[in-house]
Amino acid sequence: MMRTGKLLEELIALPSVNPAFASTAGVAARNTLPRGGIFGERNVADFLAGLAARSGLDVAWQQVLPGRANLILRLLPKKRIRQTVLLAPHLDTVGADEKQFRPQKKHGRIYGRGACDTKGSVAAMFMALVELAAAKARPESTEIVFAGLVDEENIQAGSRALAASDFRADLAIVGEPTKLSLVTAHKGSLWLRVETRGRAAHGATPQLGKNAILEMARVVEVLETDYARNLRRRKHPLLGVGTVNVGRIDGGRQPNIVPDHCDILVDRRTLPGETVAGVRREIGTLLKAQKLTARISNDKSVPCLALETDFQLPLIRSFCAVTGQTRPVGVHYFCDAAVLAAAGIPSVVFGPGDIAQAHTADEWISLNQLESARTLLVNFLKSLP
Repeated sequence: MMRTGKLLEELIALPSVNPAFASTAGVAARNTLPRGGIFGERNVADFLAGLAARSGLDVAWQQVLPGRANLILRLLPKKRIRQTVLLAPHLDTVGADEKQFRPQKKHGRIYGRGACDTKGSVAAMFMALVELAAAKARPESTEIVFAGLVDEENIQAGSRALAASDFRADLAIVGEPTKLSLVTAHKGSLWLRVETRGRAAHGATPQLGKNAILEMARVVEVLETDYARNLRRRKHPLLGVGTVNVGRIDGGRQPNIVPDHCDILVDRRTLPGETVAGVRREIGTLLKAQKLTARISNDKSVPCLALETDFQLPLIRSFCAVTGQTRPVGVHYFCDAAVLAAAGIPSVVFGPGDIAQAHTADEWISLNQLESARTLLVNFLKSLP
């Protein structure tokens, strides 16, 4: 049987950059890497499907986007299905230079794009499933499903398609780098566009116009001071406080024209219970109180709300009995878990690696954590009825 580390090296060498990042991926990589380029998850999915078929797993596909499909693998129980556990890592990565698709093993680590986000989870979850199949250790009445999801790094089209289907599970374990902690809560990610309007005039007579950039400067100050201060007054026991960040500003055409338009893009990290409408309403109310006029709209077409799953659910307690974890954990980033949870599938996040390494130029994962993740998953899955 292939070792987990070897599988991860194979996966890193199969580029699966999300096509949304085509403009930022390394030009050299686009031109020189084999297997039909670097964009899309198909190379990785086809490779895993071949291994799965040889291991006796049921292989199926769920079409999501043109040329991009979720890979669905099933290990059926010995008897009638009474519950389903889903292992759900994503197959896509952010962009990279060519050298990042050439895995390196050194100092007890594996380096390369996707090593921790989340091909490490893919390797650990896939190998755990294959090990159960090879040992004929399938549960009596629990179906185990592996879903290699597409598009998590962009708008989570893969998990949204799975959630919108008739698929149901009693627990989803979403693969992300959590340093082997079982995460039951994470923040949501809301992107907003805020626009101010003015009146154009010649730069020599600015008093005849209305400067939209000046109005926006006041909006930005309110968001980064008063609004941020208000957010710090609301604290979640696992996630801390919500945050706001003005990440982009665009306005005006040239120095000698008073700008009549300016817009900003705002990243708002939300807490469980907060809604898109509620966030837009509270920002609008605050700006109005400051006598500022701005239009607020969503910059993302899909909701990315926060996750909060009951730590006391029986399957979660069973997993924690294997890992030794005694209290719930939260993280600040958003992932597929919230999408699946919104569809009624109790979801947690678990995987090897540290989010601090994700998306970095020298992304890496510890071999010890990689093997530990596989072992913990095997022990949990073997304990299921």
